[in-house]
Amino acid sequence: MAPVVDLVFSRWTTPILWALNEYGRQRFVELQRAIGTITPKVLTQRLRQLERDGLVVRTYHPEVPPRVEYEISELGRSLAPLFASLTQWSARHLPDVERSREAYDESGAPMP
Repeated sequence: MAPVVDLVFSRWTTPILWALNEYGRQRFVELQRAIGTITPKVLTQRLRQLERDGLVVRTYHPEVPPRVEYEISELGRSLAPLFASLTQWSARHLPDVERSREAYDESGAPMP
């Protein structure tokens, strides 16, 4: 199970795959904008790893200026039910998580 968790749930993998699954083929800047807070360096590293893992397809267009596009692969797309489950879980349970955090913070318990 650990390899799967490392593969799919590393820091930026899920947002990248979700964005590509949700919005389709994107250029680097579009993808960065869709994710928000990711740095170009980290996005480059994660995209290379995802391409290596077979979850993302990189297409280079030799034109002037060169154009590179990224899209989720069929293997990556097979994770779509997982994203749907996470979205459903979030909709149902994030209010509970927020209430728990507020109760914890109000109790004066130290942060880890």
